[in-house]
Amino acid sequence: MTGNTTKIEDPSSTDEPKKFTFDFSYWSHDGCKEEGNGYYGPDTSHANGKKFCDQMKVYNELGVGVLENAWEGYNSTLFAYGQTGSGKSWSMVGYGVNKGIVPLYCENIFKQIEEKKAGGEKTEYEVTFSMLEIYNEQIRDLLDSKTRKGGLKCRQHPKQGFYAEGLKIVPVSSYVDIEAKTEEGTRNRTVASTAMNATSSRAHTIVGITFVQKYINAAGEETAKTSIVNLVDLAGSERAESTGATGDRLKEGAAINQSLSCLGNCIAALADNAGGKKTRVPYRDSVLTKLLKNALGGNSKTIMIAALSPADINYDETLSTLRYADRAKQIKTKSSVNEDPTAQLIRELQEENERLKKAIESGNLTIITGEGEEDDDMSEEEREKIKQELDEEYKSILDKNQKEMEEMKKTFEERLKEQGAGGTDLADIKEKQKTIPHIYNLNMDPQLTGHMFHFLDAPSKSFGAATEGIDVTIHGPSISMKHAVFTETDGKFSIEPMEANVRLLVNGKAIGTKTQLSHNDRIIFGTTKYFVYVNPKERDSSKEQYKEITFEMAQEELAKKSGFDVEGQNKSREDVLLQEDLLEMLPAVEEANAISEELDKKRRFEIMIVSPEARGELSGRTEVMVRMKDLETNHEWVWPRQKFFNRKFVMQEMYNEFQEGDPWELPAEKDPFLDDPNAEFHIGSVKVWLQSIAYMIDTKEQLEVTDFKGNEVGLLNLEVVPCDKTGKKEITEDDDVFIESPDELVGKELNFNVKLLGCKGLPNKFTDIYARYTFYLDKKLIETKKIPNTINPDWNFTQLHAIPKCTQEFIKYVSEGAIMVQIWGKFKPPKEKKKVNTKDSMINAGLQKAATHNANTNVKKYDADKMKYMMETAMLRKRQEKMEKKLVWLRKMLDVAAEHKKKKISTNIIKGVYDATTADSADKCIAMIPGEKDSDSDGSSSSSSSDSESSHSSSDAHKKNEDGEKKKKKKKKKRKKDKTNDKAKSSSPRENSSPKEDHKKKEEKWERKKSAHDTSRQENKKQKIAPKNTASTCVLL
Repeated sequence: MTGNTTKIEDPSSTDEPKKFTFDFSYWSHDGCKEEGNGYYGPDTSHANGKKFCDQMKVYNELGVGVLENAWEGYNSTLFAYGQTGSGKSWSMVGYGVNKGIVPLYCENIFKQIEEKKAGGEKTEYEVTFSMLEIYNEQIRDLLDSKTRKGGLKCRQHPKQGFYAEGLKIVPVSSYVDIEAKTEEGTRNRTVASTAMNATSSRAHTIVGITFVQKYINAAGEETAKTSIVNLVDLAGSERAESTGATGDRLKEGAAINQSLSCLGNCIAALADNAGGKKTRVPYRDSVLTKLLKNALGGNSKTIMIAALSPADINYDETLSTLRYADRAKQIKTKSSVNEDPTAQLIRELQEENERLKKAIESGNLTIITGEGEEDDDMSEEEREKIKQELDEEYKSILDKNQKEMEEMKKTFEERLKEQGAGGTDLADIKEKQKTIPHIYNLNMDPQLTGHMFHFLDAPSKSFGAATEGIDVTIHGPSISMKHAVFTETDGKFSIEPMEANVRLLVNGKAIGTKTQLSHNDRIIFGTTKYFVYVNPKERDSSKEQYKEITFEMAQEELAKKSGFDVEGQNKSREDVLLQEDLLEMLPAVEEANAISEELDKKRRFEIMIVSPEARGELSGRTEVMVRMKDLETNHEWVWPRQKFFNRKFVMQEMYNEFQEGDPWELPAEKDPFLDDPNAEFHIGSVKVWLQSIAYMIDTKEQLEVTDFKGNEVGLLNLEVVPCDKTGKKEITEDDDVFIESPDELVGKELNFNVKLLGCKGLPNKFTDIYARYTFYLDKKLIETKKIPNTINPDWNFTQLHAIPKCTQEFIKYVSEGAIMVQIWGKFKPPKEKKKVNTKDSMINAGLQKAATHNANTNVKKYDADKMKYMMETAMLRKRQEKMEKKLVWLRKMLDVAAEHKKKKISTNIIKGVYDATTADSADKCIAMIPGEKDSDSDGSSSSSSSDSESSHSSSDAHKKNEDGEKKKKKKKKKRKKDKTNDKAKSSSPRENSSPKEDHKKKEEKWERKKSAHDTSRQENKKQKIAPKNTASTCVLL
């Protein structure tokens, strides 16, 4: 981030970095240090210290503007958008002394109110607070501890726009009041989410703060200046793989991300409108966009915070967030000051009520639109639906107007008195936490962790789903009526199950007997209730530095106990994504099993870690998938991650209905536990390597068919055979076609047959079995016929692949690549269904301890390289056989040459023997050896009659050899002359030389000989290095 520009670059790609410009770009990933009070400020010693942005800087540049707008009477909205964990909540709410925009805004508005009152201002100030959550297209009032069936209704007011009917809007007189209400709302939210393991990452939270200033205007009228500030923490913009989601009948059933996608559609349409293009804005497509209509394109000053993750594994999500924000910045809103006389407001409300009453009495109901709003953004279907609800809508507006008029007539003090203190005394709870042993909740959303407390303030405290005879009632999947009891002995607490086969875990391990607890122990009730045990006395007396427990730590602990490896440093990007998916799936699969037990749905779910090869794919990353088994018929389905989560959301809704005593059964087409029994099932795969074709060698193999778990489920008989372009004449090892290197095929024609002959020993539960595969760049499936009622289907299928001209890329494909043959079939209809009880079946299978304990048996045992090595070995064996034949022929050639006392053999004969495709052709070449002329005695080069054919191409080599021979003769002559001179000198009288001189002469003579010898060796070496592909080159025997 540089100035207002944000740059993003994918480290795994060579593409140019992408740049985006916004009003502000803040860096807060690193470059900070913790101050004495826990506040994170810039670290000047760090490279990024100068650009680090602390919480106060964000508030000063964004929050202060929102506060100023409130004083001036403008509506304001602040969005926080981004994937889970990117920092949305840090910016909006903050943590501890590092307060975000919301608490700083609330603090300062009351601070400024007090300052104005102290300065003698006679204006009356009123602040009200509301807090709601949108989850699965339902509105929930977080200030109401009672959950209303189906959530609050979303209505439309002619002037005020969309609103949540019945939403509690409470008056607050200080920041302490707001803090207490926020904690109350968060606690209610935590209770609901813990019951079904829901998180804020799938829900939108809207905090509404209304600020009203009442004063007497110049005309002597009481005037109200109103500002509504919406602080919106949007659901996490998570990656959602399309794998398995496309075509799933329940894809849209849960509607988890419907609001977020609709918000994106509205932003896109508003951006088009801002650019001059007339586009319908689909506000009515979701509850979120209805409630935020003013914020998006109406009377509001709006700010969007896009929170980004710098991690490379989140590149796609981060880029998506930047593009989302880039579209949003193009939107233009029209804000105005909300200032009207109170009497006028009351009069308008009275007039509106009279009009509504007459319309209801006459039955002349019209579609309600906002002030200055047309209804042309509605389809005919939407108009009809709205008209059906008009009577109820009109009555709701009447009730709302009446309440508003009554509230306007009351003083703010009267409203505060009616509200009362409310909630729970937070100070009292915090004080008890210091001394009394207790357990607090863990949630996968950090915002919801630590908001539920159960104090162990008695020698014994029992937990369970029962409403009587239990101290603490807890609800959720796999929670028994009498689940567990805490007991105290000498200041220490223990926990033990109250019934047999209850799911109770301590530190990731299932317990069945009384177990003593230590400070910071993790406890899991059922599948969704995660708690941490706290013993203040043990903690304070210990020298140990206890670390803060997170939900992720508890999940990793559970995964390790289940046999998964979640440790290790320097993991690859794929390993990190796999671990992330695994930790997310573990509690979800456990929950699905628990719901299946309680609803007796006859289904069992298991986690599977599946490689791309086991999925029948040539590339991709290892993924976490889920296998669902029908306990009555033993039919199985394998679901990708996204399909499983789509189904699980509907399972949760069914379970909620079941707990509330409402009808919960769904029709077959909507039941998340049911899948098509006639759907085709991927039985297994075989990876067939094509390297042999690159050497024109046929492959005839019987290869293992392996399923998702890497287990062998059968054998596939196949052949890959080179052939002519018709496919009828096949080239086998008898034809002895030999390719030295696959590169020889570049630019040439290549044809071969892939034969899928049949399978042997497949599981007996399948019928209509067939095989399929794709080849090279063609995505079209090549399929065999379907064979019913046999475990040994014979297809006798042949597919010709004709390549007119091989490219380098294609040769690389056949040299290094493979085809993935997938075996598919259908489950046979069961003769009769077994009568089973889901819970009993799971207990018998050992799943009551933890559904995921069986997952470690699903770890892929398949060796992806096994087939490759097998096929390579077979291909190399055939190549070796061919090479051995050539060696036999070459040895025969040498024997014939020796028999005829030949010193040299021409390369034409050698090449003819080496390239021979049959023994007859090799013998014809060998038969030419006796007729060849032999070389001269001095070793000079001579050519046979056959050599003359290549003499023209070898003229340069002849010339070099002749020059070499001349030099050799010249040096020979010089050595002879030197020898004569030496003899002459040695024959002279010895008395003319001293012994010292004689020694010196001998040394000189030795040096001359040595020099001549070295020169001769070098020349001889040169003569032996023959030019390539020349007829004059000979082999010395």
